[in-house]
Amino acid sequence: LLLSSILITLEDRGTVLYKQDRVGFKQKIFTIYKLRTMKLNAEKGIPQWSTKSDKRITNIGSFLRKARLDELPQLINVIKGDMSLIGPRPERQSFDRELKKIIPYYDYRYSVKPGLSGWAQVNFPYGSSIEDSKKKFSYDLFYLRNFSIWIDFLIFFKTIRMVLLKRGSISIR
Repeated sequence: LLLSSILITLEDRGTVLYKQDRVGFKQKIFTIYKLRTMKLNAEKGIPQWSTKSDKRITNIGSFLRKARLDELPQLINVIKGDMSLIGPRPERQSFDRELKKIIPYYDYRYSVKPGLSGWAQVNFPYGSSIEDSKKKFSYDLFYLRNFSIWIDFLIFFKTIRMVLLKRGSISIR
């Protein structure tokens, strides 16, 4: 984290941590923490999906995303109790509102705490559209219907494998 913070600062002198509101357990809004991987003010107030060749991603940000190091500060969210290690990934509030209108039973995902990793993350590439969100939600539903300590262990080990192989962190679009 220290080395990543230094590299982020050296690249563009911007802030190291990125904070973003997400929707969690029982639709409670909480602030998620990540290492900043995009240029300052990348969205200019308009939420956007990240894409495969996103010009907003910094050079160090590209590496941090591939290595999943940008997600490490979310351990603060786990300690605070906003998140779990395993569960459906929390979505941004602006996207969440839209997805609730389009995807049947979408609210079901709020029945557990969101996680750093989940069944959708280890089985589907990085999503960057409503269609991707629909597919990822089908994995979330599978997880919620088959919830057990064993599936959590499986997700945990598959996550470690993905991180080591640097897979699944780049948008498919």
